Amino acid sequence: MSNVRKVRVKVPASTANLGPGFDTLGMALSLYAWIEMGEAEQTEFHLYGDEMKDVARDKSNLIYKVAQMVFDEAGVSVPELEISMYSEIPLTRGLGSSASAIIGGMVAANALIGSPLSHERIFDMATALEKHPDNVGASLFGGIIAAAWDGSHADVIRIEPPDDLETLVVIPEFELATSKAREVLPSSVTVADAVYNVSRSSLLTGALASGRLDLIGAAMRDRLHQPYRAALVPGMEAVLAEATRHGALGIALSGAGPTLIALVDGRESRKSELEAFLTETMRKHGIEARTRWLLPCRTGALAESVDENGMQNQSFLDMIKGEVRS
Repeated sequence: MSNVRKVRVKVPASTANLGPGFDTLGMALSLYAWIEMGEAEQTEFHLYGDEMKDVARDKSNLIYKVAQMVFDEAGVSVPELEISMYSEIPLTRGLGSSASAIIGGMVAANALIGSPLSHERIFDMATALEKHPDNVGASLFGGIIAAAWDGSHADVIRIEPPDDLETLVVIPEFELATSKAREVLPSSVTVADAVYNVSRSSLLTGALASGRLDLIGAAMRDRLHQPYRAALVPGMEAVLAEATRHGALGIALSGAGPTLIALVDGRESRKSELEAFLTETMRKHGIEARTRWLLPCRTGALAESVDENGMQNQSFLDMIKGEVRS
């Protein structure tokens, strides 16, 4: 057992699928959750921010549960924990809020006991919980990831995001549970639609790996999930059809939605036009939405010891105030 008494973890949000890469492609985004975890005599939670208001404050809390999974896997016992968390990541909006909690909790727990588990083992454990590797892989490794899950092990390749790549997310003011978004998907697809997606997912992976931003628009098209989910997000069809005319390289539903994410060349001159188009289109369909420019996050979950880094006198809230953007 390590003598580390408390650790802090910063973990990025993520977007999944990127259009055609259903349950396969993910990208970390510059939107974050922070978790502090330490041993305690009695388990207690300190949850801060609007995104935390409905999160459990007992041992049914997801972060507590995944921490215990790590301790069990490592063969140690730390039954009582003090957990603090602040998150910028909106819940059930398609930006990987549950994946960031799972990864943040697992990485914190692992660091607390001296990091006996490899990132690869944590990735497998997290994927088994989420049932798909895209969000958890992006939050763990950072950058862009392509991954395959066989039910017990996930293989992953990390891609460094192109230098000029930026994203614009439009976040509708309603929640959409992943389970509901999956219920609308068909149980089978045609060979033509399967080939359509395989070809575009392959092209998108190659385009991102080689920095070919000019190919992203053609590569982000999808027939496996977005056409079926469009009815759940008013305005989505119009946005997907027309965003590239207003400065987007390509656009997709972020994960299960309802957030939409546009990939944009940082040198693009029509950023304001694109932002206005997205919000106005959603408003025409009766949906209020906010936009946010985010960069790909090149680092995954990062843990540091409070004890070893001279942070004993800096409270969790003081740290958050220093990190969170105004």
